[in-house]
Order: sequence, then C-alpha cells, then structure tokens
Amino acid sequence: MGARIDHAVVSGTFSLDGETHQVDNNIWVVGDDSEVIVIDAPHDVDAIMAVVGERTVRAIVCTHAHDDHVRVAPALRERVVAPIMLHPDDKPLWELTHTDYLWDVDLVDGQQIDVGGTIVHVIHTPGHAPGAVCLYVPELGAVFTGDTLFQGGPGATGRSFSDAEVIVESIRTKLFALPEDTVVHTGHGDSTSIAAEAEGIGLA
Repeated sequence: MGARIDHAVVSGTFSLDGETHQVDNNIWVVGDDSEVIVIDAPHDVDAIMAVVGERTVRAIVCTHAHDDHVRVAPALRERVVAPIMLHPDDKPLWELTHTDYLWDVDLVDGQQIDVGGTIVHVIHTPGHAPGAVCLYVPELGAVFTGDTLFQGGPGATGRSFSDAEVIVESIRTKLFALPEDTVVHTGHGDSTSIAAEAEGIGLA
C-alpha cells in the first residue's frame, strides 16, 4: 500500500509568556504500512503511538517549538529511537521547554524527507515562530502547516518570537504558491485548502 495520512487529536496545555491554555492538537502521521514520520509531538506519547502502530518511525518532524508541539518529543524519541528534526531558528523556543537536550537534525528550507515511498518537502515559513516550517507532500496533495495557516487565516502572532508581517509574507509567497487544491492539514482544528484560505485572505 502506498503512502497515506493518519490522524488523531490529543488534548493538553500550551504555555508561553506566563499564560497557560487548554488546547487540542492534531497528530499527523505520514508514511506507508512499514515506515512513517510523526509530525510534531503533542502531549501524549501513547496517543501518538496508537496512530503509529507497529510501523517504524523514521523521524519526529517538528513544525515549530512551542511546548504543545514538542513537549513529548524527547520521550517519543526514546520510545521509537528516531531523530527529532527542527529548524534551528526555533532554538530559543525549544529551550523554554527542554533545557537539558536539543533536537537531533536541523531542518532547512527546501530539504526533502523520503518516507514510505513519498517525498516530504520542508518549507520554512517564519512568523508564528522564527523556525516554523510547513511540510508539503505533493503525491498526497497535502501540506502540514503546524500553526502557520489555519482554517480561517494565519496563526497567532501576539506572543514572543512571533511577527504578523512575517507570517503573512510566508503564507503569501510560499504557501499560496502551492496548487490551489492542496489540502491544508493544520496543527489545531479542521483541515482546509490553499484555495479557500487564499480567497478568505483576499489573495485568490
């Protein structure tokens, strides 16, 4: 069987700038029947492993380093013996959650990750966080946007390390350059499409 997307939702907290909020995070797993990558590591290792099943995890690919996306990354790394991948510009955010250890592999714009017979393309999309990335899988017609683009528009930029002008430029120049029918799988909430969000922001 070819590459596919598996999904679940897990609940927990997000903390930054002295505030803590309850959040539901999407768990996204991309691969085939034998190997996968896990996109982000929110809240609960067992919940992530329920989606992975018996498949080999090739990497834990973090869209950014807010605590609700990386909190259990080290524990998941220990469970599955796979590298954590993160853009180095998010080091200040990572260190707010994990002070004793770093991730394993730096993500860079244009990087390609081969898993389950498909290619995942890394797109650096700063704004929500300095090292935020989106993960585009042409074969599956999907992009995983973390907290950069949601159903209804850009991710939040009212906290430390974020920038509203930068996120809009990232979305405009990098995400809206993708095919209009590309499905947008977000870090929180429902999926959408490039066409729907371009129209909503007035850039269609």
